[in-house]
Amino acid sequence: MSRGAKVLEKKAMLGHKVRRLRRELALTQAQMAEQLGISPSYLNLIEHNQRPVTVALLLRLGQNFDVDLQSFAEDDESRLVAGLKEVFADPLFATSDLRNQDFRELAAVAPTLGQAVVTLYQAYREAREDIQALAERVADRDKLQVVQTAAFPLEEVRDFFHNQSNHFPELEAAAEQVRADIRVENNDLYRALTDYLAREHNVRIKLMPMDVMGQSLRRFDRHSRRILLSEMLPQSGRNFQLACQIALLRHRDLLDRNIAQASFSGDEARRLCRIGLANYFAGAVLMPYDRFLEAVRAVRYDIEILQHRFEASFDQVCHRLTTLQRRAPRACRSS
Repeated sequence: MSRGAKVLEKKAMLGHKVRRLRRELALTQAQMAEQLGISPSYLNLIEHNQRPVTVALLLRLGQNFDVDLQSFAEDDESRLVAGLKEVFADPLFATSDLRNQDFRELAAVAPTLGQAVVTLYQAYREAREDIQALAERVADRDKLQVVQTAAFPLEEVRDFFHNQSNHFPELEAAAEQVRADIRVENNDLYRALTDYLAREHNVRIKLMPMDVMGQSLRRFDRHSRRILLSEMLPQSGRNFQLACQIALLRHRDLLDRNIAQASFSGDEARRLCRIGLANYFAGAVLMPYDRFLEAVRAVRYDIEILQHRFEASFDQVCHRLTTLQRRAPRACRSS
């Protein structure tokens, strides 16, 4: 029996591939279901891996949509699980309590996110190797320490966030308070943020053309009390930038207290850390911890749904997922 026939013998859970194919073809579930001769509700179950893709259905996919059945039915999930295991075997994630089932669920439910994690880790590892190669050119060990602390402030900041497990409870609490204070109505977060800035800080917002802003996304004019936003920002970016500015206006002391916990070698590292903490705060305002975590579990890490539900970009959602490190109460952990 050929390899292709063996692949087709199995009932495969290929929901993510079916959904990706449908979206690439710009079809609704009803339209694709009609062409496959099944009900939209059954197709929905397939896309969420609650029903397998049978041999007969695979053949119909091939006939109707010119799909290469062998490549379509290949076990990409196993390869992705292996890649994720390699990533999280790194000492960088020594404190992460992840199991094989976690990798399998991520690969099955959100393969695009899983592959993004693998790709990001590969880039990180290559960058680390490049830095190590550069460091090895410095023969003197004391001189090497000076180079590392003076030339790589970004590395210092990365280590600081890693040591904190990328979770800052005080910033979470401050963001929750701001979210409560901004009074979001009719799901219009941008309007709520602009009203809050005007009410609490006497600050106005103005969209500026790209030829004025250049590569800058946001500028704060202290004299005119205005936040200038680039017209190139999407709505998710505008919300995020306003929330960042709120962090700098209302909670700069809190940011500085967190920065003071680290012994940074210079002002550049402190500046980068302040930006990173303001970005963290902004993500927590846009995606409040408990509501976001509940949604993540409900939609099983579907990034696209989370983007729409919280008016956030792909990058913002992925970064917020890495900050969900709040420890459960002791009684909950023992159950």
